[in-house]
Amino acid sequence: MTHRIAEELANVPFAKRAADLERAASWLAIGDTGPRVRQGCANWLFLTDELKIHPHAAVDADARAQKVAALQEQLSKRGIRLLVVLVPDKSRIAAQQLCAVERSPLLASRAQDWQRVLQAKGVEVLDLAPTLQPLGSDAFLRTDTHWSEAGAERSAAAVAERIAALGVSPTPAKQFVASVTAPQPRPGDLVRLAGLDWLPESLQPAMEQVAVTQIKEVQGAVDEAALGEDDLFGDSQLPNLAVIGTSFSRNSNFIPFLERAVGARVGNFAKDGGEFSGAAKDYFTSPAFKQTPPEVLIWEIPERDLQSPYRDDIMLDGQPG
Repeated sequence: MTHRIAEELANVPFAKRAADLERAASWLAIGDTGPRVRQGCANWLFLTDELKIHPHAAVDADARAQKVAALQEQLSKRGIRLLVVLVPDKSRIAAQQLCAVERSPLLASRAQDWQRVLQAKGVEVLDLAPTLQPLGSDAFLRTDTHWSEAGAERSAAAVAERIAALGVSPTPAKQFVASVTAPQPRPGDLVRLAGLDWLPESLQPAMEQVAVTQIKEVQGAVDEAALGEDDLFGDSQLPNLAVIGTSFSRNSNFIPFLERAVGARVGNFAKDGGEFSGAAKDYFTSPAFKQTPPEVLIWEIPERDLQSPYRDDIMLDGQPG
């Protein structure tokens, strides 16, 4: 086993090699997962960011709420409806897997408090906690920050239901079919954040075996003759729903599940590592938004980003929201 570790480190720069060895030693000796990851029960890993108590939490959360409300006002003037979707912390929904990991009582009402502020400002908000709580730990992946396919599918159905309640007809209408693969290994991003992904698999936290759903559009299922004769540039085939947000929207087939649930294509402008504002900042300055704005903009926001330090950097037409 020592020889295998040596082979892994052979082509790594010295400084990183030393850091990797230190991380491995701490993990193998005392189960330490480093500053960014906490280990709960039986190989369950959690992101430290979910558990942080930020010194200016209330101020930063309020600043975000003010920003969202201002953006909604601007979007409304353009005929665009905004739906904010709150993704609860893994450590909230899979709390039974925390074991020795402590989640402060100060975080108990974080998402609900923010939702109430937004609703008071007239913003449409969907908190996914009630949707995911019945699934418990099955809603999330064990060694990853993100939801499982079960959690993603349940969440997509809740979003589709809310869109229907808004009276919106998603377009272009499509039909989809799904099949499921045999379970296969799925590396978790928390293993990488813990600095343990370079170790032999037998020394890492046990890797998950995950069945993957493959969702495909049924070609020709919708009557193409129903398209307007003056649709020379195919505008009727552009989605009237768009999603901005984080890697949650890019993992575990959330967008394909959402497309199947609404029966239409969905524009996905989510951004890995985008946190609260990254995807919004990019989307509002993009040709996609300026030339083909959606009828409904779905803004997926993780709970863990609500109270972190905030800098206002989202603009519409070069102006702050």
